[in-house]
Amino acid sequence: MTPLALLMHREIEQVPQTATLLDVARRMRDRKVGALLVSDGTGPIGIVSDADLVRKAMADGRDPATTPVSAIMSRPIISIDIDRTAWEASDLMATRGIRHLVVTDGDDGRNIVGILSVRDLLVCFKNRL
Repeated sequence: MTPLALLMHREIEQVPQTATLLDVARRMRDRKVGALLVSDGTGPIGIVSDADLVRKAMADGRDPATTPVSAIMSRPIISIDIDRTAWEASDLMATRGIRHLVVTDGDDGRNIVGILSVRDLLVCFKNRL
């Protein structure tokens, strides 16, 4: 099975918790990513995805120019250890109903080394068939 280290994206994008939804959407577009970590200045406190923007912001009629990302971010951050398999990552995503996992390395689970998306897993599983 392909290791998570080969599937995940190591370039971790973060935004401050005070960033507006408009800033977040533009950053996702410009960086071509579907999720960003949200930081309070000392470290990540949540994650925001394109689905959060649609389901929690647009559908509720929130003003993207004034609403801070902290109002819709998902927390706590759900993570998986880098030593786990793609199948375990897929199971965790399905169980938790999410499309992005933070990948950690280390005993305490605080050393974030990447982000894994359901798209990354689809590519992996497609290439295995």
